[in-house]
Formats: sequence, C-alpha cells, structure tokens
Amino acid sequence: MRDKLSWNVFSQTGSVETYLLMKELESQDQQSQEQLASPTEPISTDDFHS
Repeated sequence: MRDKLSWNVFSQTGSVETYLLMKELESQDQQSQEQLASPTEPISTDDFHS
C-alpha cells in the first residue's frame, strides 16, 4: 500500500524526492523480509573449541 501511494504521488508530481523515498521504502521492506526469512542462529561456544 505504501508503495502504491508513493508511486501515485511520484507519477502525479514528478517529484524526485518522492521517487527516492519510494525506493528507500522498497529497500527497507526487502531487508525486513530477508531478516524474517532467515533468522540468525546463536553462535555456540562449542564451535570455537577444537
């Protein structure tokens, strides 16, 4: 929804700032989805002992 709103504002105004905001929001959304898809595993201290 945010993406559509940003795109509509950009397409109507041609504002470069709105376009950059739209791209920043897309990037943040993608990073959030990647973090949810691959949660980090805690490092065990056993991994450091040989």
